[in-house]
Amino acid sequence: MEGIWLTRSMACQNIWPNIRLSFSTVLAPCRHDVVISQNLSQEIVEELGIYIVSFDRAGYGESDPNPKRTIKSLAMDTEELADQLGLGSKFYVVGYSMGGQTVCLKYIPHRLAGATLIAPVINYWWPGFPRNLSTEAYNLQLPQDQWALRQVILKSSLLKIFNFSLSLQGDKHTSHKYFQQGAFESNHRDMMIGFGSWEFDPMDLQNPFPDGEGSVHIWQGDEDRLVPVILQRYIAKRLPWIQYHELQGGGHLFPLLDGMSESILKALLLHKEVTSV
Repeated sequence: MEGIWLTRSMACQNIWPNIRLSFSTVLAPCRHDVVISQNLSQEIVEELGIYIVSFDRAGYGESDPNPKRTIKSLAMDTEELADQLGLGSKFYVVGYSMGGQTVCLKYIPHRLAGATLIAPVINYWWPGFPRNLSTEAYNLQLPQDQWALRQVILKSSLLKIFNFSLSLQGDKHTSHKYFQQGAFESNHRDMMIGFGSWEFDPMDLQNPFPDGEGSVHIWQGDEDRLVPVILQRYIAKRLPWIQYHELQGGGHLFPLLDGMSESILKALLLHKEVTSV
């Protein structure tokens, strides 16, 4: 299914048809590989009554590039797609990795029934981080990844030719589907936006559910080599209204573990505490 927009097209896919559960990202990211739905059984789908929609973000897969893409535009894309598909006044969002940014919490909190961020990528230069902590986290990254991030800050033209090791690599056929618009319009533009200058500090976010009508979750593996757990822990302390779930021994791909999708969705939809996975 494709939703035709005012100025460009966005490719999307309905995965499980029932209630309103809208996914703002996919693994790597591509609508054909939605990390949260890969290991869901039909029994769990029927129990939860879920309706999952995934889409290729701008510049990925079959969605048109957006040369004017900003931090805010991902939230606006999510809202417009929900309206085009008639998902109602409120819906859930689940974002993973680079697509798990906090933008929907900032720009469309009134449209959310709940939100889950899975190993969301963190900007080391958000002003709310103590400098010593963000420096420590930055230094934990591989040298080539540190170099790539420095180029983002310098806005170097090298971004157009550098193949970031931060990208999730798949087989040749899969990678071609993800990046058929070109690496610059997808992966590289993501990096420039995500690690560039933001117009708000996520540490200043307000609870979108002050009356407890919904919930916000962060899921993080403590051995994630792409997203430093020390920064995720700091965010959880600064924003205590976020329900923080840390998986011992979990890396960046922990959502693919057996039982994880079910645990993540039940925590969001049924408000069930997760004691073990």
